[in-house]
Amino acid sequence: MSSTGVPFRVGQGYDVHAFGEGDHVMLGGVRVPHDRGVIAHSDGDVVIHALCDAMLGALALGDIGKHFPPSDERWKGADSRAFLRHCDALARERGWQLGNADVTVVCERPKVGPHAQTMRELLAQDLSVDIDAISIKATTSEKLGFTGRSEGIAAMAVCLLVKS
Repeated sequence: MSSTGVPFRVGQGYDVHAFGEGDHVMLGGVRVPHDRGVIAHSDGDVVIHALCDAMLGALALGDIGKHFPPSDERWKGADSRAFLRHCDALARERGWQLGNADVTVVCERPKVGPHAQTMRELLAQDLSVDIDAISIKATTSEKLGFTGRSEGIAAMAVCLLVKS
């Protein structure tokens, strides 16, 4: 049991990046072709960043910026999958493992659906869980707000950590 006596923990995360120059976006570890890139210090993978924040929140260990600050040049252009593996290691060191995760990408474009299965496979691999523990889905914002105007992309994530 955890210090609270509950054998599970829930976390939620959110990330957003503005579009900028480029020809792709990274989503869930997948290089998705797009007519724009994202403005970010690392590779700007909103799926992984939101999931990392959810895991760190469930562990009460702060947020992704605390662990991988944008002021640190080591993380410039970094592969966000390394961030996710780090969060998984932090969880396992404390006796937790991912039970499941549910991620929603919010954007008008690019289309996420054709890449969702590959994202699920990569995230499951990095977190050492079965693929059915990972859900990736997408929605638009009906052309409202910054995502609706195609100024950027966002992702929300929730996760359940269980005592290992």
